[in-house]
Order: sequence, then structure tokens, then C-alpha cells
Amino acid sequence: MKAGFSFRKVERISSRKEIDLLFEKGKSFTIYPLRVVYAEKAAASGVAASVLISVPKKKFKRAVHRNRLKRLIRENYRLRKNALLAVCRQENREMNIGFIYAANEQAATIEIAEAMQKILLKMTEIIASK
Repeated sequence: MKAGFSFRKVERISSRKEIDLLFEKGKSFTIYPLRVVYAEKAAASGVAASVLISVPKKKFKRAVHRNRLKRLIRENYRLRKNALLAVCRQENREMNIGFIYAANEQAATIEIAEAMQKILLKMTEIIASK
């Protein structure tokens, strides 16, 4: 499979069962403005890392603002995920990762990009250390 910059449907967590397992058994850390919840997948699916992106309706009432933040998070993950996927494949592991937007106001694009870079670096260290 060619390593590209796509973000396919199979890379998204959509199963209610997987989401519940992620939040029940997952570990978390925060790099402002994002909170990250991660857990190793229970069943092998062939995808190194599956992602869930959430922006709370309680903090952002308008869908326009929630969708913009989700789009920014998704795009920054898409551009920087290859290092994480390489480590997952090398260690022969599959991960579920949830990105939850934690700030009360909209962050700048650069803020989200820097946070995503730090998050993915930390995730590669976590996966490589196990």
C-alpha cells in the first residue's frame, strides 16, 4: 500500500462499540487545545490507527464552528500521520485514537498544527516504548 496523505473512511472510528471501548479502557493526555484518548484495538482490522474527532456542542453551539474545528484537526492529522503509522506498523500494533477539542474558544490554525505535531510525536514515543 502506498503511503500517502489521504484520510480514508476505514481510518475513522464509527462503531459505537469501539467508541465505548476507547473511552472506557483508553488512556489520555492533554496538549492544549486538544485532549487525546488512545487505546490499543481489540481486533485486528488491517488499519494501523483509527481516529475519532470530537468538538463539544456544549462549548460551540453553532455547527459551522464545530465543523471548522473538526476540519482543522482532521487536516492536520492527515498531513502528519505518516510517522505514527510507520511506528505502528513497525511495532505491529493497531491503535484507536480520539481527539477531543478542549478549549472554550476557537484556536488559531497554527495552534492546532503545533499541538497536533506534539501529540503525534508523543504517540510515536508511547507506541515505541511498549
